[in-house]
Amino acid sequence: MLRTLLVYTVVILFILILGVPMILWSALTGNSDTLYAVGLFGARTAFRLAGVRIIVSGRENIPVGRAVVFMPNHQSNCDPPAVAANLPPVRVMAKQEFFRIPILGTAIRMRGFIPVDRKNRERAFAAVDQAIAALKAGHSFLVFPEGTRSRDGRLQPFKSGVFVMAIKAGAPIVPVSVSGGSRIIRKGEFRIHPGTLRMTLHDPVPTDGCSITDRDKVAQQVRRAVIAGLTPEERPLESGSD
Repeated sequence: MLRTLLVYTVVILFILILGVPMILWSALTGNSDTLYAVGLFGARTAFRLAGVRIIVSGRENIPVGRAVVFMPNHQSNCDPPAVAANLPPVRVMAKQEFFRIPILGTAIRMRGFIPVDRKNRERAFAAVDQAIAALKAGHSFLVFPEGTRSRDGRLQPFKSGVFVMAIKAGAPIVPVSVSGGSRIIRKGEFRIHPGTLRMTLHDPVPTDGCSITDRDKVAQQVRRAVIAGLTPEERPLESGSD
């Protein structure tokens, strides 16, 4: 528990001490690259202090020179920073509650992260449209197709909105398997447990030539790839094509 308190204390101090100057610098220069890099440095530092080792395989599967949509499974709160810290620069679609956090909310909004209001269908559609425009402008995205964290570490059903987004933008999807996150930060717990998080990037799933009616087929391809990188205890219980 002492390690957990140390990590959260360092993260809070990091945000308080560096967050405001980096936000001001980004506002003055009109460039958020340094803000983004400092944020990821903070995430990597927190994982080292927490005793969390991140092992990444499949980096060669990341398409070069074009915007892509990275789609990992979502086991715990450690997944977003762990995945983002091991990818090329990405924007993130995240629940709107994160944007209400002082300093952090301003920073991620400035970087182009997009808030998603799950309770308001119109705003959710607007968020998808905003992400499509950003993808077409050349910005890669990190999205979690399950929509929320798994309660038991097993892969949950996928939402269709993120696949519509990728198809409309004509962006390839890189499935990502994240294994071990549910043992590091368990849902409903404050404590961080030392351990290993494995991240596997799979072959891209193309969306060129696909229409909205193909979204379920594309989703199944992505789902099968994600499942392939999970342990038996993390795979969904349903049978069939999975």
